[in-house]
Amino acid sequence: MTNTIAKKRLGFFTRLLDDVPAGERYRLAAEQIIHAEENGFDSAWIAQHHFHADEGGLPAPAVFLAHVAARTSRIRLGTGVITLPMENAIRAAEDTAVLDLLSNGRLEVGFGTGGTRESFDAFGIDSDRRGEVYAENLAIVRDAWAGKAFKAGNVLYPDAPHLLDRVWLATFSANGARLAGLSGDGLMLSRTQPRPADKPDATLDEIQNPIIDAYLSGLPEGRAPRILGSRSLFVADDRKRALAFAETGLRRVADRFAAAGHRIPGETVEDLIKALDSHVGTPDDVIASLKADTALARSTDIVFQVHSIDPPHAEILRSIELIAAEVAPKLGWDRSSEPRLVAAQ
Repeated sequence: MTNTIAKKRLGFFTRLLDDVPAGERYRLAAEQIIHAEENGFDSAWIAQHHFHADEGGLPAPAVFLAHVAARTSRIRLGTGVITLPMENAIRAAEDTAVLDLLSNGRLEVGFGTGGTRESFDAFGIDSDRRGEVYAENLAIVRDAWAGKAFKAGNVLYPDAPHLLDRVWLATFSANGARLAGLSGDGLMLSRTQPRPADKPDATLDEIQNPIIDAYLSGLPEGRAPRILGSRSLFVADDRKRALAFAETGLRRVADRFAAAGHRIPGETVEDLIKALDSHVGTPDDVIASLKADTALARSTDIVFQVHSIDPPHAEILRSIELIAAEVAPKLGWDRSSEPRLVAAQ
C-alpha cells in the first residue's frame, strides 16, 4: 500500500539544541516557533529529554509551551514526545489539560517510552519495564481526561475529554503502529531509526512504509488517519553553505557514534547525510530528495527539524522561510489552508 495524502499540514520541530546556555536555548526556540507561525506553519513540536543536554534541552514541555502559547495565536503546539513512563500520569493529565486551555485549544499531545537507561534510573524506574509502565500511565491519562473517578471520587479538573482525540503515539514498530491505529490515535514516525540486522542498507521509507500499513490496518472504519512524518531538513540559499553546516553537525554525531563503538559508513559529508537520513541543500536539492521518500508522501503531517545538523539560529530562521516559501508547497502543503488537524470521527 503506497497511497499518498493529497493535502499536507506543515510542522516545525525542535529539540532545543542551540549551542548556548539553557535560558538562551529556550528563548531562541520560542523565536523559531514564532517565526514558523509567521511563515504559515500549521504546528510546532518540542521534545522532552531529562538530564542529557546534548540529546535534548527541555525536561518540562508543558512549562515551555505555556510560554510559547502566550506569544503565538494560531500555530498548534505539540509534544513530540512526553516520555510518559517518567511522569506521574495524573499530573501529566492535569498539565496538558491546563496547557490546552491556556493555548485556546491548540495542544496536540504526543507520548512515547523514550529516554536513556540512566534517565530511568534517576526516576527510580527499571528501564526494562518502560513499556509496561508506559501502557499503565497512558491508560491513567486517558481515564483522567475522560472524567473517570479515581480513589475517593476524585476527578480531573479541569476536565479535558477533547484531548482524547489529540493523542499521538511514537513507535519504531509495526505492532506499536497497529495499536496506535486500533486506539484511533495519531502515528508519529521518527526522522531516523535503526536498520534491521538483515537489511542494513534499507532506506528509511522502506522501514516506515510497513509501519504505516500496520497503522492503517488497525484504524477503525471512518476514523481519519493522522500520520506525522518527521524528517531532518536544512535548507539554505547556497548549497556549499548548507553542506558546510551539515558537515560540522553530522561529523559531531558520527564522532559520538564512534565513541560508543558504532561506525557510520563512508567518509564524505554526502555519506553522512545519507547515513543519518538528512536532507540538505538548496530548495531544489531537498525537494528532490524529499519527493523520493514514499513514507513522507503518505504522511498527513510533514514535520521538519534541523537536528542533527544544528546550524546557528539565523540559519534556522532562514531555513524556516525557505521551507514555507519553496519546499513544502512542492510536497502538497497549501499555505492558505487552515491549521486544523483532522478531528477524529
